[in-house]
Amino acid sequence: MNWQEKALSLLEKSLNPIPQELNEIDWKGGLSDDKDRLAEHLCAFSNQLGGGVLVYGVNNDATFVDMNQELIEKTVTRLDNIAQNRLVSPIKLEHAVMEYCEHPLLFVYVPEFREKPLYLRGKNIYDSYIRSAGHTVRISRQQVRLLIAESEGVEFESRIACRGLSTSEIIRILDCNKLFDLLKRPYPLTSNGVMSLMEELNICKNDSDGYGITNLGALLFARNMSSFDTMKDRSVIVRRYEGTNNRNLLFEQYGKFGYAVGFEGLVEYVMKNTSKEQIVGSVRELIPTYPQVALREFIANALVHQDFSVRGMPITIEIFTNRLVITNPGYCLNDVNRLIDLPPHSRNEQMAQLMLQLGLCERRGSGVDRAVESMEQMYLPAYKAESGSDFTRITIYPKKDVAEMSKEERVEACYQHCCLTYADGESMNNQSVRERFGLDKNKSTMASHIIADTMEKNLIKPTNPDSESKKFMTYVPFYA
Repeated sequence: MNWQEKALSLLEKSLNPIPQELNEIDWKGGLSDDKDRLAEHLCAFSNQLGGGVLVYGVNNDATFVDMNQELIEKTVTRLDNIAQNRLVSPIKLEHAVMEYCEHPLLFVYVPEFREKPLYLRGKNIYDSYIRSAGHTVRISRQQVRLLIAESEGVEFESRIACRGLSTSEIIRILDCNKLFDLLKRPYPLTSNGVMSLMEELNICKNDSDGYGITNLGALLFARNMSSFDTMKDRSVIVRRYEGTNNRNLLFEQYGKFGYAVGFEGLVEYVMKNTSKEQIVGSVRELIPTYPQVALREFIANALVHQDFSVRGMPITIEIFTNRLVITNPGYCLNDVNRLIDLPPHSRNEQMAQLMLQLGLCERRGSGVDRAVESMEQMYLPAYKAESGSDFTRITIYPKKDVAEMSKEERVEACYQHCCLTYADGESMNNQSVRERFGLDKNKSTMASHIIADTMEKNLIKPTNPDSESKKFMTYVPFYA
């Protein structure tokens, strides 16, 4: 796909079904006189993975303004002057006039700058900008260091968290037994056998000063995260509140172990604190409020997809009486409306790959699908996904009868159900919607109303719009 095709695709994605500006594209209703702000936009797109596109002729409210030849030439000239003269290194822009919905629009492509961060001429390296949640924002000092390391080819996981260690110190600090248990391998008879695998998996590195533990090794296998200065705000926090708000905290638990060491215990801990006690005969049982599959997948996603450049924001799991909220640092790399069908896109490839090898997370893109399927089996409402400038938040809710759901909750559950059936190579119909909401056969009218409301929001569409049979109509997501 060339940049023009990608630009049109991004514009379509940003306008439908709900208008929203993306990190890769910025709408402009007209040419601004603020040259400094335009320079910041060019700087931000240059620091964006894959670059980005300014599209002229789209207002902030997603309405269109037709571009004439004079305005196009003036816009291109001004942007090119800024690209050549107001950044520390000049960049080469490309532009094209293309029609979208019968409106001629000017697309200006800003390529990714390889030696990041690109910053403003006459300023220092911290006068740089990035795209975050569809906006251009000033970069933080931590993000500057991260961009420099990435430009030099040193990923966060490969940086050294602690160096100058002996083999015995490594084995004392890291839970090596857990590594071999998860890989289902026998523990080696010699320490050399242990260190050989650790080096192979980039958990440790050997140099002239002894062994060093990488950030990857510390994150996953630390016996105590506080042993590492770089890991002090990377522990997972579980908070439980009394009621539906955060004013009355019942308890707060800070995770001690690395993610791989403590993952199963973390999931079990959350399950225990969200389950309800019930006496069956003479036996006291814990009845789960949320499916374990969903908790595993959403927690694993929060661990793998967090942004390590965001400081002071640990992963938190908050338990309320009416919901469970999982928040991780870093905006969502995928459209939050497309988590079920889009392929996985991870910030931390090494950690994602190793977590997959350890059997702790999915990498085939089926994690959210499996979570949604398990939630539907328990007749839970749809999950809610939110993405801010520096965070991603997933909220799941306890079981609720369809009669108790709001119209918005029914629509979102219907849409996610449609996404799931489409990902399975099938199409949603009235019967599958009834089954999703636990409705019997005589409630087909209610299912039809839910489908109609979801279509009205432009989230689903008929598989065959020309079909005259309403009874046997099937549906697919808007993006199909």
